[in-house]
Amino acid sequence: MSIKKKLPLLFCLLVFIILVTNNAFHYIRSKNQLISNNNREISMITNEISYHVKNTTKGSLYVEDILGRDLRIASLAIKDQLPSRWEDVSNEQLKKIAKDVGVSHITLMAKTKDDIIGVKSSDPQEINMSTKGWGYWYDAYQQLFALKPVTVGKGLTLPNYWSGPIEVASSNPDHIDKWGYYYDGTTNYIINPYFRDSEAIEYEDLFGPTKFIKDYTKQKGILELTVFNPKNFGKKKEFVFLNGNSYMRISARPWWYGDYKKYKNYKKDTPLVQKAMKTGKTQSYKAQLNGKSVMKTFVPASANGTAFVIGLVYDYGLIENELAHELKVHILLSIIIMIIVLIISFIFSNSITRPIGYIVDRVNEIAKGNFGKNLHLKRKDELGMLAENVNALSMDLHNYVTDLQQSREFIEYQANHDALTGLLNRRYFQEKLPSIVNRANQNGETLSVIFMDMDRFKEVNDSFGHSKGDEILKMTASRIKDSLPNNENHFIIRQGGDEFIILLFNYNLQDTKSAAESIITNLKAPYFLDETEIYMGASCGVSIYPEHTDNIESLIIYADTAMYTAKKMGGNKVVVFSEQLRKANIKRPHLEARLRKAIENELLEVYYQPKMNVKEGTIFGVEALLRWTDDELGVVSPEIFIPIAEETELIQPIWEFVMKTACSQVSVWNRNRPIPLSVGVNFSARQFQEPRKLVTIIEEILANSELRPDCFEIEITESILLNNSREIVQSLRTLKSLGISISIDDFGTGYSSLSYLKDLPIDCLKIDKSFIQNIEEDFENSEIPEAIINLGRSLKLQVIAEGVEKEYQKEFLLSRDCCLMQGYLFSRPLNKSDFEEYLRKQKETE
Repeated sequence: MSIKKKLPLLFCLLVFIILVTNNAFHYIRSKNQLISNNNREISMITNEISYHVKNTTKGSLYVEDILGRDLRIASLAIKDQLPSRWEDVSNEQLKKIAKDVGVSHITLMAKTKDDIIGVKSSDPQEINMSTKGWGYWYDAYQQLFALKPVTVGKGLTLPNYWSGPIEVASSNPDHIDKWGYYYDGTTNYIINPYFRDSEAIEYEDLFGPTKFIKDYTKQKGILELTVFNPKNFGKKKEFVFLNGNSYMRISARPWWYGDYKKYKNYKKDTPLVQKAMKTGKTQSYKAQLNGKSVMKTFVPASANGTAFVIGLVYDYGLIENELAHELKVHILLSIIIMIIVLIISFIFSNSITRPIGYIVDRVNEIAKGNFGKNLHLKRKDELGMLAENVNALSMDLHNYVTDLQQSREFIEYQANHDALTGLLNRRYFQEKLPSIVNRANQNGETLSVIFMDMDRFKEVNDSFGHSKGDEILKMTASRIKDSLPNNENHFIIRQGGDEFIILLFNYNLQDTKSAAESIITNLKAPYFLDETEIYMGASCGVSIYPEHTDNIESLIIYADTAMYTAKKMGGNKVVVFSEQLRKANIKRPHLEARLRKAIENELLEVYYQPKMNVKEGTIFGVEALLRWTDDELGVVSPEIFIPIAEETELIQPIWEFVMKTACSQVSVWNRNRPIPLSVGVNFSARQFQEPRKLVTIIEEILANSELRPDCFEIEITESILLNNSREIVQSLRTLKSLGISISIDDFGTGYSSLSYLKDLPIDCLKIDKSFIQNIEEDFENSEIPEAIINLGRSLKLQVIAEGVEKEYQKEFLLSRDCCLMQGYLFSRPLNKSDFEEYLRKQKETE
């Protein structure tokens, strides 16, 4: 198709799109305007209904007080006409007196052995009526009989008198009553006059919102108005079963005013009523109900501490009809405009196609390689600009060749450098390594390798996301550069992930270690991400060519081995490769295999170390500790096999074994103890990789072992709280809500900020044993334990001192009012049978 034909079609298509967009815009704007006007109307109506509900509530309370005072006056008049003993009063006598003093009925209430009942009444259904199950009403009767002011916080309290709120009568739920109760000690009964039905609720009928709701539902578009009780709406009806009757309290009704019949939709309305009440924001939706297109709106409100939701049903069909009419008018105008545009576009296309043909001819010549010819088109419009652009094509082609060369250089840079940090990458390292070794051989130089890995980087990456992790890696690369002198005697390579390799030329062992320690020092400084302070570290392994090996691949492996040894030692260390490390690395797979077999054959054993309340001389809990005695290896320290379990993911079955064994055993011990023991179990960072799953597992184990949650304590280290991820924090709060205690183990040895102490659900600090064991007999070196004790006390946290081995350490702690301790001074960790013997002896000394 020629341009001459295409242009009119394109113009028409463009105008069509514009018209459609314009019509859509006007439609949306009109719709929004109509909805906005509707919302304003709804807001005005709901505000007025809310105002009337509030006034009704205030007025009702005022009227209730007036009725309560009238009933007290009636009580005084009744007392003067009755003998002091209820046995001398007749029901007929009460009927006459009720009529004389102007109340609906009178009941006399007296004490029985274990109840307070109606003994005489002008209302037969009140006779022998029990009140024991009436909650705060029963409490009020007890206080009246004790000649004490009623303090239940409901109704009206006056001297020797109390009146309850207006409520459904439990003796006859067909009535609404307002009761008064008088007792001054001169009778053996409480005088109970009361008003019934219209006498009790007349104010609301006269001045309540019902009248206004009826008026509004007569307006155009307003189909239904309802004042919902969000506490009970949509839920199972709360019936009260007393004295052989069942009824629903006024406060428990699903809605208080208006109707909810013609446009009810419980499935949709219930969650929106609850959401409106919870968020304090208006909720609405559209639906087809009872053959009409309606909009339902729910507005939260409150009056005198009572929350309610106003529901309004609006006829949305009115808005839809108005929008349909406006859309028809716009479509008709659009058809007229399209016809006019088609005529004009044909005229315009003819004036533009002629010069385009001239430009096409010249472009064909340039396509053949004739870049030297220029177009001469004397126009100042877009076609003139097109001609100038064609003339510039030759220059652009020339520039392209230059750009291609620059791109080749850029690609080569990208191939040899890490895109994130700008450091040399592993590809460059592998290609250049042979030449680097040759240079060292030819010049008789030494070559030092520092293999560095960030400590706890995975935890930070998982907690804050990979983008934040990338920011930390950039900062890490910059800090490594700043740690080394600005010369050409080193290479810095990003090996991958959070691993870096630093090659140093002509550095002796001491200089290499100093360089590595300088790197670690710089990397220990806090990292700031979006005002979050994060502490990390690094582990470095060092190997030197040719001192350790002349094989370059082995040199890298040796440095890697030394680095992992540094990690096992707690991180933030520099370890130089040695033959002993190589041998230890060979033994590790054998140790791992023995550990797997021990788990499979259930050869691990749980020991229990008592936690003492030294001030009271009692055991209040135990810490569950794992022990392993292997047939071949003998006693294996937890400091050796626990890190292996962490790395090989064996820690999960080990942890579950300790949890199940310890919880079941302590549950058995607690059956015979008046004060139950609590059991503390150590949790590692591995357990918090799936926080929600962890909560489920803990709940199942506690349920299966029949151990109360308040007898279970989670012991975590500060490194777990370093992440402070939302999921970990939420899981800890969920566990605390179950009654489980959370304590910080080895407190004072971590790297994280102290802010978690006030932000996270922590119950207890356990002072690390290194601080306790540093205390001298003259209380020297006691500053840190004392500071932790004061910190815990100021934050209202329990403080337990670990590692108490000397009597003077115990005396120091007691002098600082820290009476919770554990350590060898009291007992070593004991197996099941030894611990039971320890409990027996402890019981004999009590």
